[in-house]
Amino acid sequence: MNRMWELFATHGAVCVGPCGCAASPRPRAVLPGSFNPLHHGHTALAAAAAHRLGAPVHFELSIANADKPELAADVVEARLRQFTAAGPVWVTRSATFVQKADLFPGAAFVLGWDTAVRVIDPKYYGGIDGLAAALRHLADRGCRFVVGGRIDAAGAFRVWDGGGLADEFRALFEPLTEADFRADVSSTQLRAALHGERGT
Repeated sequence: MNRMWELFATHGAVCVGPCGCAASPRPRAVLPGSFNPLHHGHTALAAAAAHRLGAPVHFELSIANADKPELAADVVEARLRQFTAAGPVWVTRSATFVQKADLFPGAAFVLGWDTAVRVIDPKYYGGIDGLAAALRHLADRGCRFVVGGRIDAAGAFRVWDGGGLADEFRALFEPLTEADFRADVSSTQLRAALHGERGT
């Protein structure tokens, strides 16, 4: 792991696993997440997106997050150990998709429906004009989103329907149908179950 941190300090991003090192070619498809824990919903979504795109999907673990504190080194290392059989994972400090687009130009970002909803929430961009500017930046960098369906807070399975975006931006989001992908699991539920088991 020491070598990984050395590369990360120099390059700001490093690929762990079969992809090699910081100098590896940037992937055509990336599934970002906190992976706390990594579960079959992540790997199944990656497989469905890879089938749709005709390209392997790499994972991305960002140390920085727009909604959470920065991850400590020991936490990053523990989460990376989950990926032994899952596939290549990039460690970055790209908290926003604007930053991710600069790091992975031309990439398709693979998301669940709930994350896509946050991607188009103007509150993360200082308002609707900031959102529009961010989406234009992603388009200019040749990036787009592939969105898998998810169960919402009411228990309904939601497939991406455009999110009410202007026509200018709708083509940036490509939905997977329920037939393409469905995995009714969440990291939050898994963590709650794990803590419950530890408490008994």
